[in-house]
Amino acid sequence: MADRPPNILFLMDDQHRHDWLGCAGADFLRTPNIDALAARGVRFTQCCVNAPVCVPSRVALATGLQPGRVGCTNNESYLPRHATTYYQRLRDAGYHVGCAGKLDLAKPEKYNGRTGDRPCTFGWGFTRPVEIEGKMHAGNSDAPNGPYGFYLQEKGLYAGFREDYRRRGKEGWAWSAHDSVLSAEDHAEEYVGRRAVEWIEKADDEYPWHLFVSFPGPHDPFDPPAEYAKRYRDAKVPAPVPKDDTGKPAWIVEKRTKYPHTPEDVVRVRRQYAAAIEHIDTWIGRILDAVKRRGMLENTLVIYSSDHGEMLGDLGLYTKSVPYEPALRVPLIAAGPGVRGKNRVCGAPVELIDANATVCEWAGLPPQADIDAKSFGAVLRGESESHREDCISEIDKFRLIRTARYKYVEHRNDLAELYDLQEDPGERVNLAPDRKDLAKDLAGRMKDRFTEGKWNR
Repeated sequence: MADRPPNILFLMDDQHRHDWLGCAGADFLRTPNIDALAARGVRFTQCCVNAPVCVPSRVALATGLQPGRVGCTNNESYLPRHATTYYQRLRDAGYHVGCAGKLDLAKPEKYNGRTGDRPCTFGWGFTRPVEIEGKMHAGNSDAPNGPYGFYLQEKGLYAGFREDYRRRGKEGWAWSAHDSVLSAEDHAEEYVGRRAVEWIEKADDEYPWHLFVSFPGPHDPFDPPAEYAKRYRDAKVPAPVPKDDTGKPAWIVEKRTKYPHTPEDVVRVRRQYAAAIEHIDTWIGRILDAVKRRGMLENTLVIYSSDHGEMLGDLGLYTKSVPYEPALRVPLIAAGPGVRGKNRVCGAPVELIDANATVCEWAGLPPQADIDAKSFGAVLRGESESHREDCISEIDKFRLIRTARYKYVEHRNDLAELYDLQEDPGERVNLAPDRKDLAKDLAGRMKDRFTEGKWNR
């Protein structure tokens, strides 16, 4: 028993941009539990998702493959059955593998089941699944389609919740930033958090375990319970990066027209987003406390991240599905056995899929052949401060490459973008027309990244 591999707790939320954390310098919101996790481990400041939208990002993490390799570049996609997941690898290595929350590995299949253990979750590698539909998934259905919806129905709350979401849909998801009609106790974050704590409390300590906890927020609509929203009614949140259509693709300019907003709207949305983050942070603390009560914290690798970011008004845009930093970059923190040092910060580029290979390495598994993920274990062990030279990301509308300083974006049938992130962190000045040599070099590197190894696959 003493030589068994560590437990692994992967904490993920949905649509959390990289810079809205206390430990990342956001002193206008409170994230004490995430900050404490960072203080005892490593925080990566340049983590990019492999697709800035839910399903492709989560499928890529599960498989360690770039989304395009498995034909998953939009939300109407499935995790292919032929692709090996890291959940399967852990299961086959003797782990109990659980989940509590949103998986989004088969989003077009709307019914998640009453108890969260539909048969496909076992095929993905989970042995003790509690798959819970996301809040928009629950709120957009006239009848319960997953454990959370059935929970609300049993408490007589589903009809009111559904009506609230019907109204929010008409208002516009990004703008419908009023408090939840539900109490904190019945909010989706709390339901997921409680189920995660229950899973940990019942975890069999005879075998190592991996639990993937996936909160539905701070994804829009920004509907924290009033208990948390009240804490931010007068918060001084930062102003967004101003919009400027110069040098932006036509589809981006058109997308902006969907968000006619006033300065008061922007502040309200940002305050609600901050409240939603604090709500999640509270439950992250409770989950970690549950691990500690079981006497398992010292032998549990904890990873925290998100599936993509949120524009939150920067450049006049909201939500995700665009190539800009607030949508592309997410928090990434790791702490636990084998992680050297405290409060370390690594500025090397890293891709979210790299967590796949890192988890498997920590579980004692050999590197998986023919995947794109690259373990950042050397950084965690304090053996290196470098990882990747660049990151790539793609969805249907574009693909991009991002180095520590530059970002180059190719849009489908539209102009290219090039930004110097050091001199222009807000991505307001498109350098592609003027720096053609640099754009050509990055375009070549991007092509190599997206095609590397394919001859042998």
